[in-house]
Amino acid sequence: MFTSVLMIEQPLTTVDVDFVTTLHGDDQVSFVVLMQPRGDQDRLLRAIDDVALGELPEALHEGDQPEGEQARGPAAQALEHSLAALRHKGATAVGQIIEDHPLDKLKAVVDETGADEVIVLTAPHFVEEFFHRDWASRARHKVGVPVLKLFAHNE
Repeated sequence: MFTSVLMIEQPLTTVDVDFVTTLHGDDQVSFVVLMQPRGDQDRLLRAIDDVALGELPEALHEGDQPEGEQARGPAAQALEHSLAALRHKGATAVGQIIEDHPLDKLKAVVDETGADEVIVLTAPHFVEEFFHRDWASRARHKVGVPVLKLFAHNE
């Protein structure tokens, strides 16, 4: 069985689930999903990304989104939704919420599970990507397995 660690920051859409569950053809895939709740540390970067994408209303409302401890409940719901969707497609899926040191946790999960790859499924983050500070860029230097970066879809 092929094992993928899937890092997400929002619930998986139907398109995302279809895509990640078919990446390896007919091979059985097991997913370990790591969900990181929104943090106030990246509010400015999210607002800049919204402006760069021409989504001005979203940039203005970044402060309205739950963050920190308030984001834990929505993150848990997003994780459960995503796990259920993966299982519905026939994949084995477990997951957890990560808050502190996500790359250290990612490395530990890859080592513990013997994962074959990491998939980072995220919205575009232009500022972080430009400076190679996004999860995928940083993970490539840490985990020792291939890291695939995909952009999440909105439904």
